[in-house]
Amino acid sequence: MAEPRPVYEHRQTAVFMRVTFALVSAVLLALYAAQPAEQRVLLIVAPLLLLLFLAFDGLTIRIAGGELRWAFGVFGFPRGRLALADIAKATATRTTFWEGWGIRYTRRGWLYNVSGFDAVLIRRTGGKTFLLGTDEPRKLVAAIESAKRNL
Repeated sequence: MAEPRPVYEHRQTAVFMRVTFALVSAVLLALYAAQPAEQRVLLIVAPLLLLLFLAFDGLTIRIAGGELRWAFGVFGFPRGRLALADIAKATATRTTFWEGWGIRYTRRGWLYNVSGFDAVLIRRTGGKTFLLGTDEPRKLVAAIESAKRNL
């Protein structure tokens, strides 16, 4: 069965992850130049670092087929989905430095974020909440509201 055409789709790039990856890569290259005998460590660390970078290089949020979906990086994993009918309210908000980036549990529920502090707080019909980081929170809220009206 063909994938339904998305009502909304946006990919946020992980700017912080890219800067961190570049800095750590520079340090690893400097260590390699200073200590070529330690190649074994770099042969293990470098591929793991690359996989981590690819896994969290961005966050794609999409609304299609009556669902809100989100997926990280180039592998599309970790990922999540929620039926639009299960969303009671979506609100643009901001996260704090302490809530951070990545996937973590916060005082407002699970947070899925790759960069920045803008997010959308999703309140489920059962009352539980979670946060989706995005660099266009108002557009995402409008798309959720519009898609819910058209169910």
